[in-house]
Amino acid sequence: MPLDPELASWLKLSLTPGLGGGALRQLLAAFGDPRRVLAASRSALAQHVADATAAAIRQGGAEEAVAAVGAWLEDPANCVLTLADDQYPPRLLQIPDPPPLLYVKGRAELLSRPSLAVVGSRNATAQGMANAEAFARTLSDAGLTVVSGLALGADAAAHRGGLAGASSSVAVLGTGVDIVYPARNRALAHQLAKSGALVSEFPLGTRALAGNFPRRNRLISGLALGCLVVEAAADSGSLITARLAAEQGREVFAVPGSIHSPLAKGCHALIKQGAKLVESARDILEELQMPAPAPAAPPRAAAADAGARRLLDALGYEACDPDTLAARCGMPPAELAALLTQLELDGHIATLPGGLIQRVQR
Repeated sequence: MPLDPELASWLKLSLTPGLGGGALRQLLAAFGDPRRVLAASRSALAQHVADATAAAIRQGGAEEAVAAVGAWLEDPANCVLTLADDQYPPRLLQIPDPPPLLYVKGRAELLSRPSLAVVGSRNATAQGMANAEAFARTLSDAGLTVVSGLALGADAAAHRGGLAGASSSVAVLGTGVDIVYPARNRALAHQLAKSGALVSEFPLGTRALAGNFPRRNRLISGLALGCLVVEAAADSGSLITARLAAEQGREVFAVPGSIHSPLAKGCHALIKQGAKLVESARDILEELQMPAPAPAAPPRAAAADAGARRLLDALGYEACDPDTLAARCGMPPAELAALLTQLELDGHIATLPGGLIQRVQR
């Protein structure tokens, strides 16, 4: 099926080498629509963009790339949204630099529904991963689509939680939507394409370039009503998303952690700067004036065995080394090792780098 002429003109213009989103929007403001831009003379174009860019527009040459998008659009799960489309996410129109085009694979309608960004460290602790997934699941069940960046760690956990809830999840990519990065999240990406959505402003075939990821963060925050950071080091990329959210007038939320944990430093810095400290998804829903979902059934006991309960009580909620834990609970080494193994297999504790042990609250 041939491409709609209007969409084809959007694609031809957006795929012109050297023409960025800002310059494209400037041309649209001057000429009205892409077809008029493409029909304008080089001298007329050069009044609004660099002469080399004007020459590139007049020269054309994007036909092969446009044809590739046309072939991609033959899959009914795929679509391209332009600034002129009714389906274009209204919240993105509120940010300073909305992308002229969005490539979407999956449920495009999710981009316009109430949503919350949930982000965090790529090297999240077991507790951070559990928090991201639990918060996202509750928020999704409360009517908020979960938006994140498909990164390893907290992002992936947030997507899993969102998909498990009622309102699904959207992944904003720093590559073309036809490329899964990182490859370890391929199965998750396929699940998002089927039950949620993958979205990118970058053309098909765009590889994972470092400069693309900070740029895509403005879309993660821009699509959402607010941004939750579940775990982040002081120099985490998640803090870029939180800063952009604040600049866009979105709410910023942060989960506190141990004062001794490097992965809590970023969240604590956000809280000092005015982010809302949250201990549960209910805190976020109250701030957004949304009703909380019905409470889930109380979880079963972490461990029925009295020895395991004693060990967990001695461990508390701070990371601890095995020798200190053994001294606290007074267990023989063999019994302690057996209990630690069982609790880790059951998901109640996790071993951190350096051999430290951390309790995982789910």
